Amino acid sequence: MSLLSEAYEPCVIMDKTTEKDGYGGVVTVWKEGAEIQAAITPDGGIEQILAQQKEWSGSYNVVTSRSVQFMSGDVFKRLSDGKVFRVKSDGTDEKTPKSAGLDMRVVKAEEYKL
Repeated sequence: MSLLSEAYEPCVIMDKTTEKDGYGGVVTVWKEGAEIQAAITPDGGIEQILAQQKEWSGSYNVVTSRSVQFMSGDVFKRLSDGKVFRVKSDGTDEKTPKSAGLDMRVVKAEEYKL
């Protein structure tokens, strides 16, 4: 077992749908989708410091396997505590090459309220 796989936690991708509200309109509904494994760590950079000073939601680095391709705006939930995150970067940008022994993809995320 690698250190990276030990850091992984079960998460679930949140799927956004709309449903009729019964009054002629629609409401947004979030439903749990596919389960994934992700390592989520606070970003120690300037974004995190500024977020804490301004009482904004924190900034996080999220590591998954290459097979999980997050796009900016995607939402997922950590199952251990129910904390929800929204992806802020493009998942196609930072990943290890297929020939690498390490299978990982990295995105930035922020805490998010559904």
